Parts: sequence; C-alpha cells; structure tokens
Amino acid sequence: MAWGWLILGGLFEVGFTTCLRFADGFRNVPWTIGFLVSVTLSMALLELASRSIPMGTAYAVWTGIGALGTVVIGIVWFGEAATPVRLLLILGAVACIAGLKLTSGH
Repeated sequence: MAWGWLILGGLFEVGFTTCLRFADGFRNVPWTIGFLVSVTLSMALLELASRSIPMGTAYAVWTGIGALGTVVIGIVWFGEAATPVRLLLILGAVACIAGLKLTSGH
C-alpha cells in the first residue's frame, strides 16, 4: 500500500507544479488554492509512504514521478520540445525509478 501512496503523492506533485505555473505570484486565487491543496496532499502522502519505504528511496521515486509527470505535461499541453534525446532521457529516468522500486526490498 505504501507504494500506492507514494505514486499518488508523486501525481499530486505534478498537480502542484502545474498549478504553480498559473498561480501568478499567488495572485490567482483558484490556482493558488489548487497549489496549496496539491502540495499538502503530496507531502502528506510522501510522509505516509516513508513510514514503510526507506526515505531515500521514497524521496527519489516521489521526485522522479513529479519531475517526469511535469515534463510530460509540458510536452503534451504546453508545447515543450519532445526531441529524441529528451524522450530517451525520460525513459532513462523511468528505468531508474523502476530500479529503485525493484531493489527496495518492499
């Protein structure tokens, strides 16, 4: 169950980075509320998961999910570059996250 909480927390990290893009210095109230809710849930789920998963592994996976998700959102919705090298690096990051999961002993 801890891995499920960790993955969900990583997805909320994608939510708070996306909301941050539109918060406009925290003047845009709906996006600021979305940011605050997402960051709170993301951190809470990371804390919950780290009770069972070693903190270094949990943090690396949580950060990786957030970073990868944010890159994908940027490519899909904001027209950021999707060059072959960038996509290869994303696959490498996914492989590293999967490797941490496989070697965590949980």
